[in-house]
Amino acid sequence: MKRKIQVLVVDDSAFMRKSLSIMLESDDEIEVVATANDGVEGFEKAKSLRPDLITLDIEMPRMDGLATLKKIMQECPTSVLMVSSLTTEGAEATLKALEYGAVDFIPKELSFVNVNIIKIKEDLIRKVKEIVKQKSVQARLSRIRLSSPSAPAPVKNYVAKPIPSGIFKAVALGISTGGPFSLQKILPNFSKAINCPVFIVQHMPPKFTKSLAERLNSMCQLQVKEAENDEPVKPGVIYIAPGGFHMKLRKNLQNEVLIHITEEPSTTLHRPSVDVMINSVVSVYGKNTLGIIMTGMGKDGFEGITELKKTGGYCIAQDEETCVVYGMPKAVNDAGLSDVILPLEQISEQVNKAFTNGRRI
Repeated sequence: MKRKIQVLVVDDSAFMRKSLSIMLESDDEIEVVATANDGVEGFEKAKSLRPDLITLDIEMPRMDGLATLKKIMQECPTSVLMVSSLTTEGAEATLKALEYGAVDFIPKELSFVNVNIIKIKEDLIRKVKEIVKQKSVQARLSRIRLSSPSAPAPVKNYVAKPIPSGIFKAVALGISTGGPFSLQKILPNFSKAINCPVFIVQHMPPKFTKSLAERLNSMCQLQVKEAENDEPVKPGVIYIAPGGFHMKLRKNLQNEVLIHITEEPSTTLHRPSVDVMINSVVSVYGKNTLGIIMTGMGKDGFEGITELKKTGGYCIAQDEETCVVYGMPKAVNDAGLSDVILPLEQISEQVNKAFTNGRRI
């Protein structure tokens, strides 16, 4: 009989502990091995039980989620899924948790009974299963256990189509699970020589994308901002799609490119959607679009990159070894749509090369 995925639920709310446990154990492959009502108890149970994954609340008595996460990563590294409130404060704390080693998060409101309960439960179960099975997550935890958290993953050499220089008028980047951590690794290294707009879809709820944009803006040479409806597109600005909305482009009567923030289409699995964004960018910039697909579950971005390649555009995809979850890049790579497959650390170098003609920067 196949061993079940063992989960520890840590939350100071009895209702939340019960809700999460019921949802998780509705799947035959998952077992909640224990619950804990604060960080101190959660840490002790994490050490003694060594579960496959921990769901961890942020606001708790005695020891909060961030302090608990730090101790877990120091003494018994485990895959952690944060449970976060949908507030600005919750967003900022969640971004810190992702820096400290948490793999992903679920919004706290998602665990309460509401009209979307079936989709909510499916998302939670899908995240738990994907995280536990990811080789890259387990490899990262192993490196932490060996006391070398900064040790790079092994890098493979890939046969690649050289990136052209001087032709790109837009960059379109799609990313999901593991995104905030990964974006902080590459965007600060983007050169000021990138003289075109950069459009990013990161799967996140409202408020989270604004906090992420502000955090990245404090670290980057280029301006980073949450995109606003009807604002003119400017070169050298990184636009992050707001949570809960699609980011598209349109032209006005003066032929200026403007950002269009909309809830349509309402039928996509994600909002914002990478596919919707890339398709719109390609409709304006065509083959002069540089597409980038990075860590994330599922295959959002596959259709957009397919359209990009039809026009003759160029695609960079992240490699399996450095993805937190190798889903979105896998779909692109398996279909042979990527021109180059790179580890996280080399993506910014490749992008800069397209705008500097190989000059040192």
